[in-house]
Amino acid sequence: MVVFNGLLKIKICEAVSLKPTAWSLRHAVGPRPQTFLLDPYIALNVDDSRIGQTATKQKTNSPAWHDEFVTDVCNGRKIELAVFHDAPIGYDDFVANCTIQFEELLQNGSRHFEDWHRTLKVPPGACGCQPETKRSSYTAVFKMKS
Repeated sequence: MVVFNGLLKIKICEAVSLKPTAWSLRHAVGPRPQTFLLDPYIALNVDDSRIGQTATKQKTNSPAWHDEFVTDVCNGRKIELAVFHDAPIGYDDFVANCTIQFEELLQNGSRHFEDWHRTLKVPPGACGCQPETKRSSYTAVFKMKS
């Protein structure tokens, strides 16, 4: 399995057409819950470590952030992006998530990655690659859509 060691720069740009879950709609009133607007933010993890989260964007299902995060990674295997609705009462509601393996990002040999990722759980892949152990810098730009 390929791991990443080095400085990771991540820019979270936007999410498009987010859909509220049934749980998010539990307090919605009125005849048209399909017009429910979220207050979304994205939580960013590398493996099991929280790197940060974006600011909450009010009343939108297509938020734009352009937030950048920089962290030093040691033996990183995956990046996890999780979208939550900032609930006014109680715990925040899960909306969608995406997991990207460093192996997927590094397979083309580039030090820059920019792509749209679908907001669904991608199962971790397995391969017979040797671990990447050299120190390097990597930049990733993420946009999400449902």
